[in-house]
Amino acid sequence: MMWIVFSALLLFFTITTSFFSTLTASTSPALHPDELTALGEIATTLGIKRLNLSAGDPCRLETLTIIQQVGFVSNPEGNNTIGCDCTFNNNMTCHVTVLILGNFTLLGKLPPELAKLRYLQSIGLEANQFSGPIPDELGNLTSLRRLHLASNQFNGSLPTTLARLVNLEEFWIGDNNFNGTIPAYIGNWPRLKELFIYASGLKGPIPVEVTRLENLTDVRISDTTGINSFPILSSEFIETLILRNVGLSGPIPPYIWNKTELKRLDLSFNKLTGEVQEVQNAPKHTYLTGNMLSGDVESAVSLNRKSDIDLSYNHFSWSSSCQAKRTGLLPCAGPTKCMNYQRFLHINCGGGNVTITNSRGKITYQADDEGKTMSATNKQLENWGISNTGDFTDDPSDDDSYIITTSLRLSRDSSDIYKTARRSALSSTYYAFCLENGTYNVKLHFMEIQFSNQELYSRLGRRIFDVYVQGKLFLRDFNIKEEANGTLKPVIKTLNTNVTDHILEIRLYWAGKGTTLIPNRGYYGPLISAISLCHSKSGTTMRRFLDKETTLLKMSFGRLADIYIYTFSVSFSAEKIKHHTNYPLILGTMGALLAITLLVLGLFARRRCRRDKNTRERDLRAEGLQTTFFSWRQLQAATNNFDEANKLGEGGKSSLKLDWGARQKICVGIARGLEFLHEGSAIRMVHRDIKTTNVLLDADLNAKISDFGLARLHEEDHTHISTKIAGTIGYMAPEYVLWGQLTEKADVYSFGVVAMEIVSGKSNSKKKGSVDDASLINWALTLQQKGATLEIVDPVLEGDFNSKEAVRMINVALVCTNSSPSLRPTMSEAVQMLEGVIEITQVMSDPGLYGDNWSISKLRDVDTHGSSSTSGVTDQTTTTIKSSVSGSSLYP
Repeated sequence: MMWIVFSALLLFFTITTSFFSTLTASTSPALHPDELTALGEIATTLGIKRLNLSAGDPCRLETLTIIQQVGFVSNPEGNNTIGCDCTFNNNMTCHVTVLILGNFTLLGKLPPELAKLRYLQSIGLEANQFSGPIPDELGNLTSLRRLHLASNQFNGSLPTTLARLVNLEEFWIGDNNFNGTIPAYIGNWPRLKELFIYASGLKGPIPVEVTRLENLTDVRISDTTGINSFPILSSEFIETLILRNVGLSGPIPPYIWNKTELKRLDLSFNKLTGEVQEVQNAPKHTYLTGNMLSGDVESAVSLNRKSDIDLSYNHFSWSSSCQAKRTGLLPCAGPTKCMNYQRFLHINCGGGNVTITNSRGKITYQADDEGKTMSATNKQLENWGISNTGDFTDDPSDDDSYIITTSLRLSRDSSDIYKTARRSALSSTYYAFCLENGTYNVKLHFMEIQFSNQELYSRLGRRIFDVYVQGKLFLRDFNIKEEANGTLKPVIKTLNTNVTDHILEIRLYWAGKGTTLIPNRGYYGPLISAISLCHSKSGTTMRRFLDKETTLLKMSFGRLADIYIYTFSVSFSAEKIKHHTNYPLILGTMGALLAITLLVLGLFARRRCRRDKNTRERDLRAEGLQTTFFSWRQLQAATNNFDEANKLGEGGKSSLKLDWGARQKICVGIARGLEFLHEGSAIRMVHRDIKTTNVLLDADLNAKISDFGLARLHEEDHTHISTKIAGTIGYMAPEYVLWGQLTEKADVYSFGVVAMEIVSGKSNSKKKGSVDDASLINWALTLQQKGATLEIVDPVLEGDFNSKEAVRMINVALVCTNSSPSLRPTMSEAVQMLEGVIEITQVMSDPGLYGDNWSISKLRDVDTHGSSSTSGVTDQTTTTIKSSVSGSSLYP
């Protein structure tokens, strides 16, 4: 009986629990079905193909349930967030008010379907890879308070419909590619507190309507132009004001020092002039570096330990008493007198003394780890120094660390100099003192040790900064991870620069680009592992005899030296020498020993040179090079011992898949190589056969030019070379083919063709009679004139490329292939165009004087009176054409 009663009670309890559960579920608020549908549409537009809306109500889960898929990375900071307001319809209906999908690899356009979530108050889509313009529909979200779109690839102008967002409090659009000016309708947002438009692409001026906003607390504008005069801000609540590198001129208005809430003021890298009035309570972080301010520092600022004030790179005067008691003030330092001049310097940035052994012997990298670096710091040693400025504004901690160390295991090939690095939030400048004037070879060592490929989320971090050497831009938008094709991989950037005043300066500058929140807040800014510089004339000849292959020479010389030492250790008085009967014998013996020593040295040197020459000749044949005019060292340095099987035009033995970043990197690498051949080398030369199959790639896709068999020297006193035509059809400049006139501009033309092949994925050399038997350049120019420039880009990329960089590369290719050599840029100008330093204002408007007849098939029909032979690549013909120009060739 008892078990019957127990069973009945259990059944009653189960039925009751089920009833109340059903009742509770039926009475729980749920997301409005229209918005549930809108979320699905938004996910589709965003490329989220596996959104699981049946896993539960998003409002109850407070997140979007996304089944893990390739290309979609989960975020450990929880930025996949859905927030809802469920107070509608007697607490039965929910509407989405917060949508955050920040720091994911989301591609494509910003979904206009966002406008269907009419109750949205916060949108967070920063640190993704969105492109295209902001849709007009976004202006319909009139309840919006936060719009975070920073660190994407948006372009176009801001839509005027955003003027309706009168409730907006935070507007973040930094690190994008917008165009146009800062819109005046921002002044229609009376509640606006945070305005982040650093490195956004927008230009000044700052509209008066914006400066009148009274609730602004954080304004950040950087790296733009058109903001010439200092804005008069009405807000008394301003805490952070960043107007960095925006072109400000004139004096700093006195009112700015009266903003009692101001904690961070960054006016660096502008053109501010005049004297700074006496300030008793400067903002805690004040950066005025890189202006033209003047006056006495003691009367300008309060010298106390409560503020970090950077006054470097200005025209201030410093008294001895001021120098003695300054704290946190950063002038441009340097010794006033040099006891002697040095020819080399090696610094282990962020680490201790490290000794590296290589073929030249032991090199000691000096320590750069003394003391704690503050946001405004100047450190000066005997022959070098460093200045650091900027604090990590996105890092909530006031105790920033500027030296980082990795605990991750580096590869065996990585030196100890890569275990540490120095970083900066804004600008870090190394300067070497007391250098002997002349040309220096500068090597900058980089390795990304703060991001990790082992963590999916960390892979999304993008560190982008600029590098200046001697005040000139050397690296623009430099990305260590991209250059190295991954993290924990070393990258060495090398250049030659001149020192004329015994000082060499290297400055790393963050221009507001890249991510700032991945994997943690404050992970951004310049990063460098080591610096090495050597005078170009530093001798290394004697070191060649100090390797293991000259052991016998050292032993022989040591024995002879022992004999000399013994001979001279015998003490003779003047009287003994005068009467010594064996005096001539002693002199004869010493002379014979000296002769034997010189003979041994000569024999070993000759043997060594002969062996090296044979080895180098074998290496050159393997690299597809000839030594007609260039030394083995020059050619080896130019190719860096790259494998000839890994050519750009062939991709080794298999098809080489190149994403856009790789194509951009290869194109710039080829341009820099040609720039060196034309202008950077002591011996100017014209390659004559630049084509894709003469570009070698290593495992990291670094490009090097090879096959110098057709190269010709170009002397300064000759405007051009008249020579036999040699090269590959499809890549030769028209003036060279028709008239035999060879200049560096012929290589520029060939480079333009190669650049167009890289961006389009098409070859300029096709078989005669094929459907594509036409000029690739003419095809591209036709599309460019129709306004369809992006149709030139290789469809294999499927739209995954930087449109701004693609248009720039296409325009560079068109400019370089102008039919007139005088209208083509030099290779140094082409490099600057590719890097965005020089704007391309005009592209040739017609296919040149050859019109549509300038094609591969027409060129093959020219009566060349010569012969052609097949090159190493199918469908490419290497020809030798006799020039019609009278006179003998300079080089037969």
